[in-house]
Amino acid sequence: MHSAPSDQEVQQGQEQRQEQGDRREAAERAGFGRARRIVVKVGSSSLTLPDGHIDRERIRDLADVLAERRAAGAEVVLVSSGAVAAGLGPMGLAARPRDLATQQAAASVGQGLLVAQYTAAFAAHGLTAAQVLLTVEDLMRRVQHRNARRALRRLLDIGAMPIVNENDTVATHEIRFGDNDRLAALVAHLLRADALLLLSDVDALYDGDPARPGTRRVPRVADPRDLGGIDIGGAGRRGVGTGGMVTKVDSARIATQAGVPTVLTSAANARAALAGGHVGTLFAAQAGRRPSTRQLWLAHATAGRGSVVLDPGAVRAVVAEHASLLPAGVVKVEGDFTAGDPVDLRSEDGAIVARGLVNYDAGEIPDLMGRSTRWLAREMGPEYEREIVHRDDLVLLDGARP
Repeated sequence: MHSAPSDQEVQQGQEQRQEQGDRREAAERAGFGRARRIVVKVGSSSLTLPDGHIDRERIRDLADVLAERRAAGAEVVLVSSGAVAAGLGPMGLAARPRDLATQQAAASVGQGLLVAQYTAAFAAHGLTAAQVLLTVEDLMRRVQHRNARRALRRLLDIGAMPIVNENDTVATHEIRFGDNDRLAALVAHLLRADALLLLSDVDALYDGDPARPGTRRVPRVADPRDLGGIDIGGAGRRGVGTGGMVTKVDSARIATQAGVPTVLTSAANARAALAGGHVGTLFAAQAGRRPSTRQLWLAHATAGRGSVVLDPGAVRAVVAEHASLLPAGVVKVEGDFTAGDPVDLRSEDGAIVARGLVNYDAGEIPDLMGRSTRWLAREMGPEYEREIVHRDDLVLLDGARP
C-alpha cells in the first residue's frame, strides 16, 4: 500500500506546480510582447469623460502606444467602442439612452467625432486612420465575411491603421451587451492575429469584487476550469458602455479557442501589456488545431434563423460521428428561414447541439422529413439528393452530447 503524502510533500508539490505555472506565464507574456499582428479593443469608458464628451488626452495616449508598436514593426488593428458615448454630450444626454432610435442617433453624432480625434492623434505619428464599420451581419454571411477580411488585410498592407467599430447607427439587435468585445475576438481570428488586447476601466480579472479587501488578481487563465468559483461581475464602472467582465471573459474564450492569446487590462496598462509585462490577466491560447474560420464564424458570429429538430439517431450521428444531417433524421422545423441561412440543430428535448448552414428553405423541409436521400432523388429529382446540413457547414456547440 502507498502511504499518504506528508504535509511537506504536498507543499513541495504545490510549490513546484506554482513554479511551472510562473515559467509558462513568463514565456507566454514574452511571446505576447513579440506579437507581429495585434488586435486592440478599447471600451467606451476608457475614451470618454464622465459627462459623455470624448477625452482627447486618453485618445492621444492610446494613439502614442499603438504608434510605438507600429514603429517596432507590428501590424495593429484597433477595435474601438465609444460612438454612442461620444454622442451623449453634444446631444445633451446625461446617460446612455435606452431606446434604439436615440442610441442610433447618438452613434451617428458620436462616430464622426470619435474618428476625427483618432485621425488627428494618429496623423501626429504619420499614420493614416481608416474607419471600418461592421455589424454582426457582416460576419454572418460568407461573402461579407470574405470582404471584411480582404479589406482589413489590404489596409494593413498599405500601412493604414484600421479602426473598427460596431455600426451602431444602422444596427438593430446588434446594439446590445458586449458586442464590440465579441467583435474584437472575431476580428482577431479573422486576421489570424498573434495577440488580442482588451482594454477596459478594470485593470484585470479578480477572484471577487476588487473593492473588497483580500480580493486577488487572477494573473493567468490557462483553461476555462480556472474560472470555477470566480464571480464575474456585470457592467463596467462608468456605465457608458454595454459590455462588462462577462463579455470580456467570453471574448477571451473565443480568441483563445482560435489560438490567439489574450490580455485583459486597463487602458493605462496598454504599453506595459504590449511589451509583455505582468499586468492584467493573461488568457493562454488553447493548444491544438485552430478551428477553421467557418467553424468559429458559425459558432460565435451567427444566430440561428430557425431550428431543425432531430431524432435521437440524428443527434448521435451529428454529435458523436460528425456526420451531415440527412432528411431522414429530421422530425420538426421551427421558424422561417431560407437556404443558406444559419439554423440551430436541436434535440427533441429542446437542447441546441449544433448550428449549420441549411440547404433548403423552411417550407421545403416538411416534405423531406423521414425520407432517405435515395428515395428523394428517385421521387422528386436528383437535386433533392443532398443533406439538410452538410458536415462541412456545421459546428457543434458547447455542451453538445450524443
